[in-house]
Amino acid sequence: MAPEADMATYKSDIEIAREARMKPIEDIGAKLGIPADALFRYGPTKAKLSLDFIDGLKSKPDGKLILVTAITPTPAGEGKTTTTVGLGDGLNRIGKKAVICLREPSLGPCFGVKGGAAGGGYAQVVPMEDINLHFTGDLHAIGAANNLLAAMLDNHMYWGNELGLDARRITWRRVLDMNDRALRQIVGSLGGTANGFPREDGFDITVASEVMAIFCLATSVEDLKARLGKIVVGQTRERKFVRAAELKAAGAMAVLLRDALMPNLVQTLENNPAFIHGGPFANIAHGCNSVLATKTALKLGDYVVTEAGFGADLGAEKFFDIKCRKAGLKPAAAVIVATVRALKMHGGIAKGDLGKENVEAVRAGAANLARHVENVKSFGVPPVVAINRFVSDTDSEVAAVSEICGGLGVPVVLCTHWADGGKGTEELARVVVGIAESGKADFQPLYPDSMPLLDKVRTIAQRIYRARDIVADKAVRDRLAEFEAAGYGHYPICMAKTQYSFSTDPNRKGAPTDHIVPVREVRLSGGAEFVVAICGEIMTMPGLPKVPAANSITINEKGQIDGLF
Repeated sequence: MAPEADMATYKSDIEIAREARMKPIEDIGAKLGIPADALFRYGPTKAKLSLDFIDGLKSKPDGKLILVTAITPTPAGEGKTTTTVGLGDGLNRIGKKAVICLREPSLGPCFGVKGGAAGGGYAQVVPMEDINLHFTGDLHAIGAANNLLAAMLDNHMYWGNELGLDARRITWRRVLDMNDRALRQIVGSLGGTANGFPREDGFDITVASEVMAIFCLATSVEDLKARLGKIVVGQTRERKFVRAAELKAAGAMAVLLRDALMPNLVQTLENNPAFIHGGPFANIAHGCNSVLATKTALKLGDYVVTEAGFGADLGAEKFFDIKCRKAGLKPAAAVIVATVRALKMHGGIAKGDLGKENVEAVRAGAANLARHVENVKSFGVPPVVAINRFVSDTDSEVAAVSEICGGLGVPVVLCTHWADGGKGTEELARVVVGIAESGKADFQPLYPDSMPLLDKVRTIAQRIYRARDIVADKAVRDRLAEFEAAGYGHYPICMAKTQYSFSTDPNRKGAPTDHIVPVREVRLSGGAEFVVAICGEIMTMPGLPKVPAANSITINEKGQIDGLF
């Protein structure tokens, strides 16, 4: 990718996407042996895949699963999604039948600060604008299902509260697919008796909803309905857990999600197939695309390249400990994406100075990369480091990264997919194939199901974040004990933590050690089958920045979208 100073000489992502020569989606499906009548078209270049067709694939063998993860993110950029797309194109270029699996973008980052999630440069999925804005409506369906349950819960209390729900112990929150800090904590049902019983409530962003997690972990409509019914919405005065099934909400929620559950098929700029389905954030949720899309892709392709959000301490850990554990997936290799620029930031260099050669800063920042390499190896998955090259990177800086990776015993490949598409990842593709076919992978999760919940939190903090310990007050410890007493002790942990550091302080770059991880709150996700541990000051409803991206987004005189990228 090009550095900011040289961007004027390059086309923007949106300009490149608009020039794409997309093929009819039936042609993309045909590459995977999908008949046209198994595709439900949303226009000529995107479609949903029939669940009946998916059900007929069960007897087919699985391809190799490749995870793309990254170092701790910085404002300099790493390009994890771009690398995922580029690697998929590279694998196809060298003659492998490869499928890409990504998450759906949320409107929150698109109109906030982070931007979309369709890749960049000549390693993109298209139609890019559609994918980033509404797409096939999946996130809206998830929000509607979530809020239907909230409405049915309050309605139940209004009409007599037969289940005896304690208004002080309602845990189910409403959601919105937008950054809106004003809705984090509210009081609802004001205005008199006709509007119900006033109580404290709040909104999360849709991607943090348990419904999103259930959607991404469900393997069928039947599994979806069962999981929705197990959602815990609150407790009675006697501390009995009340579930969505008792509110008779699961069936109607599943109806809203029926069409959304079908995976979405699109294509890369090089007309290779990509499934984009589900969109949980990795800092506040489990950060992986849907199990249904991943498992379908494994039946259709020889290689499936998927990504998990943010750095390997968040997305990859949850991919291994939640998604793979629950779905029985066995990854064959992992790609850890890094940039020289980001390593220099981890080495203490300010963003404005990244264009200057600084080998020592690269070496200092490489401690962050080394930590992620060690962590991925600890799951029994062999990694390769992909350097997403910027034109400002010097040969000395790149050589330093290669030398460091050699010392870690991990291969490293220089990639130019942002500028060259799949051609720029052919070497990476060959290395990945070599690792995957070697049979070296021996995946094991970080901790056993039987470990107590608090010890699971501590294990992640100490072994992945290299913290000295965790700190949790009595209320948090009592809550975890309550979950265990109710039969939820075997669940894995979904850590909610800043993505910008191994610690809970977003300003601590590099590879900090001996820090303390404060656990502020724990939430039970009975249907998703994990426990969320909220650490530090992380929010499950983000806010917009002082100057949001929305300020610059508009429709131009040609009817095109300007300012999105």
